[in-house]
Amino acid sequence: MQLNIATREITVLRESTKLEISPGYLSTPQAIAFPTEEGLTAYGFFYPPQNQDYQASTGEKPPLVVKSHGGPTAATSSTFSLKIQYWTSRGFAFLDVNYGGSTGYGREYRERLRGKWGIVDVDDCVNGAKYLAEQGLVDGERLAIAGGSAGGYTTLAALTFRDVFKAGASYYGVSDLEALVKDTHKFESRYLDGLIGPYPERKDLYEARSPIHFTDQLSCPVIFFQGLEDKVVPPNQAEMMVKALKAKGLTVAYVAYEGEQHGFRRAENIKRTLDGEFYFYSRIFDFEPADKKVELRMEN
Repeated sequence: MQLNIATREITVLRESTKLEISPGYLSTPQAIAFPTEEGLTAYGFFYPPQNQDYQASTGEKPPLVVKSHGGPTAATSSTFSLKIQYWTSRGFAFLDVNYGGSTGYGREYRERLRGKWGIVDVDDCVNGAKYLAEQGLVDGERLAIAGGSAGGYTTLAALTFRDVFKAGASYYGVSDLEALVKDTHKFESRYLDGLIGPYPERKDLYEARSPIHFTDQLSCPVIFFQGLEDKVVPPNQAEMMVKALKAKGLTVAYVAYEGEQHGFRRAENIKRTLDGEFYFYSRIFDFEPADKKVELRMEN
């Protein structure tokens, strides 16, 4: 962009993309605040479903995907995201949560996660979903949660230690905190001290908050996406959970990618992942996707 100071006119010099989408397919984010534990307030961005070609049946409320961002002391924003629009254009509502510990809301909010990773983030994701259901904006019986990396941990913890979500998707998520602290790279070598506690002194906390040790509490379907060359969260973190879910007789799917690391980079894999997660939910929530079915092996 170029701004003419004298005339205040703006001239477009170059566009980063030529992609054009009709506004009728785009969901506009709504900044929301909702009550959470200890009488506190948490925040997020709510995207209602939007597709100009379709209208839900009278009285039908949309299913919801709750997104738990990575970091975990990072933040999500209302920046345009095609991945989010993928869901809202297909009839899903979407909640992008800035749980306690996220940046952008002041020091006190950021420090809510100190020593409480796996508790505060989980509570805020759960309470965000419950809030939208209570407001009549989403179907409380069709709630899903998804996240990658640290957000994948929050996802697995929410599915394991709470009984609100009916399905979930873990993208290279952490299931064993003790394994993470032993294997993590030097850049984040002491990061978990502030989020959980010093290791090995507080080994008990690492075990108590690791979903892998409490798979007996899991009672809903989960799909896992994993890069086989991931050095941050190795594949065995996902594979241990998949094995446990199979043994319990719960519906589970595992999609592993050769050549992918921590976060998927190949366009075909990113597309296959979105389509795979959507198809997985279609099976769990019992609806027929308008898109063609994808190849996805589901156990149980």
